[in-house]
Amino acid sequence: MYIMILFLLTFFFLYGGLHLYFFLRLRAAFSLPVGLQITVGPLLLLLLVSPLLVRMAERHGYEAATCLLAYTGYLWMGFIFLFFVVSVCLDLYRLAVFLNERIGHQDLSHLFPPARIIFLGPLVIAIILNVYGYYEAMSVRTEHLVIKTAKLPAQVEKFRIVQISDLHIGMIVRDGRLKRFLAAVEAAAPDVLVSTGDLVDGQLDNLYEALARLKNVPVKYGKFAVTGNHEFFAGVTRAVEFTEKAGFTVLRGEGVNVAGIVNIAGVDDPAVTRRGEGKQVREAEFLSSLPPGVFTVLLKHQPVADPDAEEKFDLQLSGHTHRGQIFPFNMVTKFVYYYHSGDFYLPDGARLHVSRGTGTWGPPVRLLAPPEITVIDLVRK
Repeated sequence: MYIMILFLLTFFFLYGGLHLYFFLRLRAAFSLPVGLQITVGPLLLLLLVSPLLVRMAERHGYEAATCLLAYTGYLWMGFIFLFFVVSVCLDLYRLAVFLNERIGHQDLSHLFPPARIIFLGPLVIAIILNVYGYYEAMSVRTEHLVIKTAKLPAQVEKFRIVQISDLHIGMIVRDGRLKRFLAAVEAAAPDVLVSTGDLVDGQLDNLYEALARLKNVPVKYGKFAVTGNHEFFAGVTRAVEFTEKAGFTVLRGEGVNVAGIVNIAGVDDPAVTRRGEGKQVREAEFLSSLPPGVFTVLLKHQPVADPDAEEKFDLQLSGHTHRGQIFPFNMVTKFVYYYHSGDFYLPDGARLHVSRGTGTWGPPVRLLAPPEITVIDLVRK
């Protein structure tokens, strides 16, 4: 509870700072009269608290209003972040001109853009980037990973695993977007489909069509999933129930052998276990209980490798980072997670693939981080 309160306070402190910055730039550009400031202020305040309003409206069953509010509030969130980034770049340019003017003792006032350009330039650029990012978020890419292994049975030449991650099915990622994403999954013709967490987001009400689409994806040997941190926000019990109804086996500190071909294991996300709703396990111990000599895949939402367990699996599949989702936020996520996006070899020889994620969290926008469906082909040596 305290962690959630701290998160909300930090979020609204930073997000509120962006709104204050926008308001000050707007006022400086147009010298807003007091009456107009009184009008603009409450509107910005409404947009600031719109994420909370979305959750409240969703809990009370106002689905149409929630969808409208979610799109409006979260598109605004993407826009104001991009506005701030572009504005800071312009501020750095102005600082460079100012310092050069002082050091060189010359008049460079003609290089300073007027206040309206300082506001309107970033405004236009942020709108363009936000629109582009909205369409990039729907342009799913299929990433291919080929792994040669001697651990496949003699009769199996190739085994295909398809990974989805961070779909965040809810008010924004549903029906139309989900259909587009799952079409890419079906085109890959997976032997096994895995979800590495954050499959759902929100109250999970009236998602019958989304559930049916997931359930109807044709898979030869089955579907497997693990929890992510957003399963906790949605409610772990309901989230796991939804995932199982969609045809997935949810692995929570356990593993299974699939048709004698591969082992697939999974662990709960720390956000779930910290609150006593998940299973705390030692990865090395439960991985050791799986059939030996079989290619083993570990599903783990966050891209953090356990050094004690690396000898026990061959491939770890993770997500969570979204590769920052909106550039340049990737600089923050890359600082937090060493294994940020893409493929990595771990010290003991295992591999780790970190998906950029398939859906979106917050703004339905991706910038230089397109959504990903990952196709992993295990090929017998």
